[in-house]
This record gives sequence, C-alpha cells and structure tokens, in this order.
Amino acid sequence: MPTRQGDRRPKSSLTVTTPSLLAAALVAGLLGAAPASADTDGLADLRADLDALLADPSLAGGTSGVVVRSLDNGEVLYRNEPDASLLPASNNKLLTTAAALDVLGTDHRFSTRVVAASRPRHGTLRGDLHLVGTGDPSLTVEVFDRLAADVAAAGVTTVTGDLVADDSWFDDQRLPSDWEEGDLQYYYAPQISALTPAANADLDTGVVAVRITPGESAGDPVTTALEPATDYVSVDNRATTGDPWSVGVDRALGGNTITVTGAMPPGDQGFTTMRTVHEPTGYAADLFARALADHGVEVRGDAVRGEAPGDAVAVARHDSAELGELLVPLLKLSNNGHAEILVKAIDRETGGDGGWEDGLSEVELALTRIGLDTSDLELTDGSGLSRGNRLSAGLLADLLEEAPDEPWFAAWSAALPVAGVDGRLEGGTLENRMRGTSAEGNVRAKTGTLTAASALSGYVTGADGESLLFSVVNNGYTGAAPRPVQDAIAVRLADFSRTAPTSDATAGAVPRQRLLSDPAADHLECSWVEAC
Repeated sequence: MPTRQGDRRPKSSLTVTTPSLLAAALVAGLLGAAPASADTDGLADLRADLDALLADPSLAGGTSGVVVRSLDNGEVLYRNEPDASLLPASNNKLLTTAAALDVLGTDHRFSTRVVAASRPRHGTLRGDLHLVGTGDPSLTVEVFDRLAADVAAAGVTTVTGDLVADDSWFDDQRLPSDWEEGDLQYYYAPQISALTPAANADLDTGVVAVRITPGESAGDPVTTALEPATDYVSVDNRATTGDPWSVGVDRALGGNTITVTGAMPPGDQGFTTMRTVHEPTGYAADLFARALADHGVEVRGDAVRGEAPGDAVAVARHDSAELGELLVPLLKLSNNGHAEILVKAIDRETGGDGGWEDGLSEVELALTRIGLDTSDLELTDGSGLSRGNRLSAGLLADLLEEAPDEPWFAAWSAALPVAGVDGRLEGGTLENRMRGTSAEGNVRAKTGTLTAASALSGYVTGADGESLLFSVVNNGYTGAAPRPVQDAIAVRLADFSRTAPTSDATAGAVPRQRLLSDPAADHLECSWVEAC
C-alpha cells in the first residue's frame, strides 16, 4: 500500500543526482563497447538488451509487463507479459484523460456562476446569493476575486440573505470508496465536489498550504500561516522553537483542524506543506465570502450549502481554461484530484448525476470507442491511487497506438511529462530523469508509482527517426521503485537502430544511482511528496 507521506524539510534539502552522473551511469551501463558489424541485427540486439534489463535484481520476485511497438509500421518490437493484469498506479490517468477528451472535447470549459433570485435594487440584493459550480479544477483565490469584483460591478453592495454554495452538479460522494485511510490527509488524496478550490498556481485542488517558520528564540512558539488564508480551516499550534527539527503536521479525518507539533530550530528557513480540506464546498464558500468582503459586498447571512433556484438571475460568471490546457498540470504533475473531477464530469456530461461508478463505466465506453478491448480492464478510480485498478501493458500500448488518430492527440501528448526538461509544467515528473542521455527532451511519457507498483508509458523517437511507443508496468518487486530500469529501457529505445549496432547482447546493466534521497519518493510519485 502507499507509504505514508511524512513531513519533510524544504525541497532544497533533497539530494538530487547530478545530470552528468546519471548520464554517465546510463551510458556506461547501456552503451557498452560493441564493435560495428555489417550483419548486426539491431532488433535482435534490442530484444537481448531489454531481456537483460528486466533480469535486474531490483525486479526479482515481481511481474513486468512490457510492450514496445513501432508507430511507423505497427510492428511489435518487444513484449514481456503483455497481458498480465497489473496495478497501473498513475498510468491510469492515461485512460481517464483520453476518455475525458473523447467525451468532453479539448475545448470543454468548466463554468462557475454567481446567481440570485432577483436583481439588486439600490445596491441591495434581497434574498440569497448563490455560487454554482461544475467542477472547475482551477478555482484559485484569483478566480474568486474576479467573481467577487464582477458581483460588485453589477451593483451589489449588500446581500440580505445567505451565501449559498451549490455543488449539486456532482453527487455528494467526496472520495473513491477504496482509497486508503492513511492517505486521506495528504494532498494527493483530496476530497472532490463541484466546488473544489485550487490552492496554488499548480492547481492543487481541495488542499490548504501550511507555512511554518520558527520564532525568534528557543522556547517561542513557531509561526504558522494558511495559504490561501481561510477561516474554514484552523491550526492548533503546539510546536516550539528549538532543537532538534521534529515538526509534525496532521489533520484528523472528519474535521478541519490541523495540528502542528514538534520543534524547529531558531534561524531555520521554515517550510510549507499541504493538507487536504474536509468538505471542500464549504472551503469554496469561505474563500468567496472573503473575496466579496474585500470588494465591499456585505453578506448578512451565513455561508451554507444548497441549490440555486432554476429561474435564478445571472450576476457573474467565470469559465475555466479549455480542457486541453488543464491537462498540463494534471499529467505533468500527476494531479489525482483533477483526474477524479474528470470522472465525475464525464458522468454528468453523459446524463448521470456526477458520480464515480457510472463515470468509470463511461470511461470504459469511451475507451472502447477509441478502439481498445476493455474486457479485462478493472477501474475503481480515475487517478490510479486506488489499488483496485487492474490493466495490462498491452492495453496501455493499444491506447498509445490508437491515440495519434484522435483529434485530441496533440493536446494529450503535449501534456505528457518530458524526460530531462526543466520546469514543473514542462518536464513534470520526468524533469530529473534521463538527463544527459538520448532520451532527454525525446521521451514523452506518463509516470506512476505506488508501493510495489510502478509504470512508465509513452513515446520516444529512435536513433533512425523511427517513432516508437512503449509501456513498462512493474508490480510485486521489493524495495524502491525500479525507475532506473524504466529509464534504462527508455534510453535504450532512444538509441535503437535497426541497422547500426548500439550495444551487445550482454549490455543492460542498470545504473545504481538514486534520483532522490527522500525515502517517500521511492514509493509514491515524486510530485506527491513535493520532491520534483
């Protein structure tokens, strides 16, 4: 099961292998000296090397589904356990996003409206003001501010009734039924409603950031602040300034009190961590109420949850960016909340009430339309955090092969992480992987990691310009995630030539370097533990 995300020092304290060391290890391990030979069979070399890589001790006792195909001619270049039913981790998001693009389209926008039963007169709106959501994953404080400014611009200065948050576009199930309880306070496991705030520019939904810094002297309380500022979440600060560094940050399930314990040395730079928010609709209402107050709009009643009247008058509206653009933080940073929002949005678009069970059924139907055989597919969530999902590397390869023929492919492929490229919204979860190799800037692929389950699936161009797809799904290994093996496979594919020798059949040693020193990053996506 996923390891518990511990509290960590700031990102700057993580040890990252230098690009030159990683490149050297890959080159030394994979591109070993092989004399040129006129009768070299490049495909035979490739298969021998991939066999050697999959024999690495880090995969002992596990199952590895691996498929490599040419996109140019459809030829299967390599396969190993292609039909094995495996836990995909975040490779599940490839299915969810493809289905969402099929159902919703790349130009789909999520609307958030402010409505009322009547128009304001002389600055007073008699009755309630309603905030109506449809699942926008990009509801930042800036969006709430713009909505509030528009309400004020519409002439509203006073609301005599309540601020009513309407999240009825989705059902009221906040979490997939089989997510593990130990994960639920951490930001990779947020609750979902049709009004789920995004805490930051990365659009992390359903969470609040806690900034913690030491006091001036030993014995002083530490200082805490919530970002964005909200009264919906409270902090019980029990931590003091002192040695050794031992800060803990916990939100008990079922409530919105975050308890900070332990100690932080004087002069420490402090750190920020995120925790999920219980019942995010109320969180959205609080952020909007604060924005209204900032723009001089007084709401005399309370912030409550309810439904807007069918004949309500429009006061303000915000439309999100197009889905094609929103896929970037989803896939680059492996955002679980966004994937689950898409499942509910798919269900609503196809006539449902915005729930998971029917939404996942619609995901399968969409994949069938794309051309996949889903008879052996099992889905229990959209993001891949659930351990109930099962699929094969062959199914992922089928999706990668069919996708280029779809009208949404350009947006989908552009949102995939890119090996070795700087930037959270460029390289994403592959930013620090395969640097200094032929895979850098070449491999576009989705990562995925849970305890004893890891995957990498995507596209790469070989040495002769041949377009290849690959899917690597590793399950059942012991120890750290076998990312070095996955990277070595991807680099070997980037070097693949049908005619020129690129290695000999004994090559394939996996680099021993570890990309990150944080042990949590060995068992979860690096983005989930703030390590990339």
